[in-house]
Amino acid sequence: MNSMSSQMAAAFAQASPRHRRRAVPWISVVIGSIGPILFLILTAQAFLRSSIAGWAVGIVYILYDTFLLGFTARQIRSLIASENAATALPDDAPRPSLGVIIAARNEAPVLGITIDTLADQDGAPDLILLADDGSNDDSPAVMKALYGLEPPMLGTISPPSPVRPNLRWLRLPHGGKARALNAALPLIDTEVVVTLDADTLLAPGALKAMRDAFAAEPQLVAATGVLTPICGKSPMARAFQWFQSYEYVRNFLSRYAWMGQNALLLISGAFAGFRRDAVMEVGGFDDDCMVEDYELIHRLHRHAHDTCQDWTVRVIGHALASTDAPAGPMAFLRQRRRWFGGFLQTQRWNRDMVGNAAYGRLGTRMLPVKALDTVQPIYGMAAFLILIYLIATGRFYAAGPIIAIMLAKVAVDLTFHIWSIGIYKRWTGQTEGLDLGPALLASFVEPFCFQLLRHAGAIWGWVAFLQGGGSWGRMHRTALTARVEEAQAGA
Repeated sequence: MNSMSSQMAAAFAQASPRHRRRAVPWISVVIGSIGPILFLILTAQAFLRSSIAGWAVGIVYILYDTFLLGFTARQIRSLIASENAATALPDDAPRPSLGVIIAARNEAPVLGITIDTLADQDGAPDLILLADDGSNDDSPAVMKALYGLEPPMLGTISPPSPVRPNLRWLRLPHGGKARALNAALPLIDTEVVVTLDADTLLAPGALKAMRDAFAAEPQLVAATGVLTPICGKSPMARAFQWFQSYEYVRNFLSRYAWMGQNALLLISGAFAGFRRDAVMEVGGFDDDCMVEDYELIHRLHRHAHDTCQDWTVRVIGHALASTDAPAGPMAFLRQRRRWFGGFLQTQRWNRDMVGNAAYGRLGTRMLPVKALDTVQPIYGMAAFLILIYLIATGRFYAAGPIIAIMLAKVAVDLTFHIWSIGIYKRWTGQTEGLDLGPALLASFVEPFCFQLLRHAGAIWGWVAFLQGGGSWGRMHRTALTARVEEAQAGA
């Protein structure tokens, strides 16, 4: 294990752009400068012009978001059927061995339901490894009571569970999720490794769909399942689940669109599959990044280019899972702070790839979009504040056309939602919680509440990035804990 860990560290030092810096081409500098410079010019119009031109930052924000929506719509028209056909395998076709790492810290209330749901999958994993990141809660008692496992010494792995023979427990000193995953990787000898958060429940058939995808495509090195947020039963939790459900639909359809360009970067580590040898080849996960899964995909793409390997990254429509999502404003803001701060870290480390034709459409399409996305939330928040300023200063003649533009944007979003939800249902087979009525209402309400909250979390992510990083903080499980309590009450 120590030898393999040393090899991983050496591979990481070679593959990571933080350690092996590349020259940044002029085109990358130009693209990275466009968003901030244009923002200053557009924002100044609020003080220089008295007409609708004073809201230029909002107009550009709406046009950009509409352009991305149109791109997604164009891509998903033709991709859905071909992806489903590509991953359909005969029952007797050979499939790769598969192990699952559950990186967890202080997740005692949900360990049982997560492990049991995973172990009961069709085509159960060859190995389930709980990578315990220094838990100091009741995790030992849970593992003993449910699975007959005594706590191994720190830094060591338990023998197989007498209750679930494919389950083992790796106890580690607290060092963060990425370090826990890196410690677990050398201990798994399966071809495919799935990372699963302790608050994520797989739907029936999810693991089989993931395994089939890797069996069907030898060049596949990373794949994400499709996640559905669950938040709980309180009124506020229901509201957050409502908004996030439709946000997740849009996000996963967008990932599908970029997959069609061979430029998918965003893999959800809450439920993701990786070709183990490929991850080891690039040195595992970066423990200095706030979003270790996102950073790893950049490194895999970069390494594939450097070594002339035809690696691919996919989103698997039938690999479904539900994940415990933030159920209140502060939990949501903390999550988005971490996500966006890690996105900014990764964008900075890989800025030499932006606009770089050597990386194909990833370099010339996806990464320029990501460069603009770094300031998109600032545009959105500024547009809202400038609208308030125009109204407060009595410029109602400008506010009227602005509101008309916003309503036109709502109409575009409505059209996309109605159409895309049908595609999403056919693609994933998921129908629960995706009724058209609530989707239409969400399209009207979201720009004035949830979208602003999302922008606020991203701006907080800018603060975390400029301060040098951030952490999850203590996450309070809501929906999953409630399910466990209901099951216990029923028993």
